[in-house]
Amino acid sequence: MTQLEIRCPSPEATREVGDILGRYAQAGDLLLLVGELGAGKTTLVQGLCRGLGVPEPARSPTFVLVHQYRGRLPVYHVDLYRVGSGDEALDIGLEEWVGGEGVTVVEWAERVLHAFVQDYLLVRLFWEGDTVRRLHISGVGARGKAWLARAQDALKECARRWSSSP
Repeated sequence: MTQLEIRCPSPEATREVGDILGRYAQAGDLLLLVGELGAGKTTLVQGLCRGLGVPEPARSPTFVLVHQYRGRLPVYHVDLYRVGSGDEALDIGLEEWVGGEGVTVVEWAERVLHAFVQDYLLVRLFWEGDTVRRLHISGVGARGKAWLARAQDALKECARRWSSSP
């Protein structure tokens, strides 16, 4: 499976998706997040960090561009909201955080999607109401597809549980 769509009825459900992705993440994985302001990107990252055993809650790195967290693997949380162009994002050394020993997460990744020709997991977040979000998860390349394949059973179980809740 290279794609999965999940409807998250609450911010905690979005965190749970991130938590699952974090539990199945491996060193060198890259997660790209695309969505409107307030769509739940940072909420998903909070869950990812939780799944990677990061003891402190993730916060939006909008003003510093990158936060680094230590858990089972290092997490490099990049926020490109204030970056003007894809070239500017590359000028800040974005490629230095990709690959290697940690997991790199990029919010507002649509600004640099053209730069990522290697493998990654792409999550597009869409509003569907006050608290409801729809997440479209795609594995791109062998590594991205493998990450999604490792996590898919747990993700599908959550989606089933949420769809049967009142």
